[in-house]
Amino acid sequence: MSNAKNKKTDVFLNDAGLSGQYKTWFLDYASYVILERAVPAIEDGLKPVQRRILHAMKEMDDGRYNKVANIIGQAMQYHPHGDASIGDALVNMGQKDLLIDTQGNWGDVRTGDDAAAPRYIEARLSKFALDVAFNNKTTEWALSYDGRKNEPVTLPMKFPLLLAHGADGIAVGLSTKILPHNFCEIIDAAIKHLRGKRFELFPDFQTGGMIDVAEYNQGKRGGKVKVRAHIEEQDKKTLLIKSVPYGVTTTQMMESIVKANDQGKIKIKKVTDNTAADVEIQVDLAPGISPDITIDALYKFTDCEISISPNACVIVEHKPQFLSVQELLRLSVDKTKDLLEMELKIRLNELQEKWHYTSLEKIFFEEKIYKELEKKHETWDKVIEAIGKAFVPFTKQLKREITREDIVKLTEKPVRRIYRLDIDELNEQIRGLEAEIKQVKYDLNNLVDFAVAYYENLLKKYGKGRERKTEIKQFEVIEAKHVAIANTKLYVNREEGFIGTGLKKDELLFECSDLDDIIVFAKRGIMKVVKVSDKTFIGKDILHAAVFQKNDERTTYNMIYSDGKGGMSYAKRFNVTGVTRDKEYDLTKGDDKSKVHYLSVNPNGEAEVVKIVLTPGSSARIKEFDFYFEELTIKGRSSMGNQVTKYAIKSVKFKEAGRATLSGKKLWFDDKFGRLSTEEKGQYLGMFEPDDRILVIYSDGNYEVTDQEMTQKLDPEKVLFITKFNAEKVITAVYVDNEKKQYMAKRFRIETSTLKTKFMFIKEGDGNFVETVTVDEEPILAIQQGRGAQIRKAKLKIAKIAEVTGYRTVGSKMADYSKTTEMEWVKPKTDDNQPELFE
Repeated sequence: MSNAKNKKTDVFLNDAGLSGQYKTWFLDYASYVILERAVPAIEDGLKPVQRRILHAMKEMDDGRYNKVANIIGQAMQYHPHGDASIGDALVNMGQKDLLIDTQGNWGDVRTGDDAAAPRYIEARLSKFALDVAFNNKTTEWALSYDGRKNEPVTLPMKFPLLLAHGADGIAVGLSTKILPHNFCEIIDAAIKHLRGKRFELFPDFQTGGMIDVAEYNQGKRGGKVKVRAHIEEQDKKTLLIKSVPYGVTTTQMMESIVKANDQGKIKIKKVTDNTAADVEIQVDLAPGISPDITIDALYKFTDCEISISPNACVIVEHKPQFLSVQELLRLSVDKTKDLLEMELKIRLNELQEKWHYTSLEKIFFEEKIYKELEKKHETWDKVIEAIGKAFVPFTKQLKREITREDIVKLTEKPVRRIYRLDIDELNEQIRGLEAEIKQVKYDLNNLVDFAVAYYENLLKKYGKGRERKTEIKQFEVIEAKHVAIANTKLYVNREEGFIGTGLKKDELLFECSDLDDIIVFAKRGIMKVVKVSDKTFIGKDILHAAVFQKNDERTTYNMIYSDGKGGMSYAKRFNVTGVTRDKEYDLTKGDDKSKVHYLSVNPNGEAEVVKIVLTPGSSARIKEFDFYFEELTIKGRSSMGNQVTKYAIKSVKFKEAGRATLSGKKLWFDDKFGRLSTEEKGQYLGMFEPDDRILVIYSDGNYEVTDQEMTQKLDPEKVLFITKFNAEKVITAVYVDNEKKQYMAKRFRIETSTLKTKFMFIKEGDGNFVETVTVDEEPILAIQQGRGAQIRKAKLKIAKIAEVTGYRTVGSKMADYSKTTEMEWVKPKTDDNQPELFE
């Protein structure tokens, strides 16, 4: 019994000890992963494996390339986690093309292709890395994991590498994601910080593309950026994707496009990867599919647009901290300034030591103190003492005391015959050292200027070819339902009151997107807005169903219904702008026996005439009469309506179409996103009726007549002139003939009738472009050329220079081309005495 009790006690003690060890071990493990593997240090912006690779490469550096396999082997002396982690980290740094010069197939971040095996590829430190990352005199050292070698605790990095490289890491309980930034912009920001000025930093990616930084939040937690690929419209049937978002490969992008097509969100025939030196993914559209809507759909439903959430976590004083990119840059730049100060102080000390010894050497030979070596002294110590005494009269010429080591060093110098020339050379060396010491002291006293000059030199030496690749721009919000294609069929069982995609034996209504909302009206006077689903009950005897457009203030519903309680009939006109989905709205007075006699849907508020027939048994004297909806005002859907008749109605039938009772639609051109807008954004185009068209003239010499489709996208960078189209108006354009270096003027009317097709109206040629356009009846152009005293001004009546011709004509010469030319259309003046011709 006693033995059994002792065994239980032992087990309990062991369990308790094991439990305690688990607690300690996990904390140790978490700390190790955070500090030694996943999160970079603020001092040099490197994780331990990256630091050890660079240190190993510095040890191997002889200016020539080394096999990556050899570099991995060298780094394994410092890194205890195997060759795979070292190789992956080395390839990752090499692909960033900053610290490492590469040779061979290092893979491609755009396509996701892997690098060749380490035995086939080579690398060496870049000149930039040698300039900014190494200095043994300012490096703190520690023993490697096995105690055999010294390795740097951090490298003396004199550049905000963390912001240039970026970083990704998943540790225990936290992660870090710092996006890469532009090399030149980092240096500009560093200089601004040193000067005490404000600065901004935004990500820049090797893969190019576009980025929306509106919510970047300085790279802190909670912020995000949206990144898009560049998509070009080659023609109406083909799109070209010219870049990939950061972190997305061409393979991933193509797979996301195919997936969206399979899900019915886009319609394409095929997608082809033509990537070579530049990214190019060709998307062939299905017949009848709008390229503008497809571009928006690609951004909405595929990896052509992604969202990235930065999370800047770094090791500061052996602890993880979450910082902004501004704080990261300030800490890094301040660290660089400290390192530069340390280097200057070391250099100053070295120069002063060299000046001291050179001065000693000069006195030693000039004052013939070396002859003490020829005298007979009892011991070597006596010789050293005698030389020391000989220097006593000259100590005031020196800046510190003479030590025994100084004298011993002098005696080791070979004594030979000393010439005046040797003394002059020593004097020259001393003057050079004094000039250097003066400069170093000046730099120490003006450390900010020295640091600024240091960064400016880095920009000059290494900034070429590192300009921004990712375009910063604001993205418009794309609503999924606006770009989703009709990918499902909607059916209705009117009698039973059901709609849905699963009622395939019943009446087909239309094709729609599975993201659409459907508005439905039933004979009882009930209205509901529902999501597209397999089967939804609305109410018996469905009258109308359509895709619901939220905030639509133009679509007007004309309705006549009878009240089930009193038998009175009412007419009403109303809009439906916003509703609660799946809620039942009663459009009558609310009685269950109410019913709708007539319902029409009018996209522009049309007010028709209907014929109302009363029941034969009614006591009304007139049993047939016309009702005019235009006499009603448009009110809310909950309004009762106006009384039509107190007698029972037999039927209401359409008699005559009415005119639109709503005024035209005001349109603007939003030049930020290249979209038509009804929200008063951008350039006001005017009041548009349904059949009105829009004229767009592009800077490349094309014009296009288009409709009012709100989903179409115009290139805002190329749109030079946009207005409401009037076929009778004459277009006056001035363009540059680059070959002849001339301004050409031409006047023409639009003769083409094809919508959404571009027509070239200037002479074709490299470098030709449209300078200015107007539709004024009397076009007068104020023109100025030259600078300073050579300025020439004139006003030209273009109608006297160019006649109205077809759009294909070349036009008439107006003036010689000059980059200093300024042009402006002006209104005609009756008392204008200025010259009409350009001299």
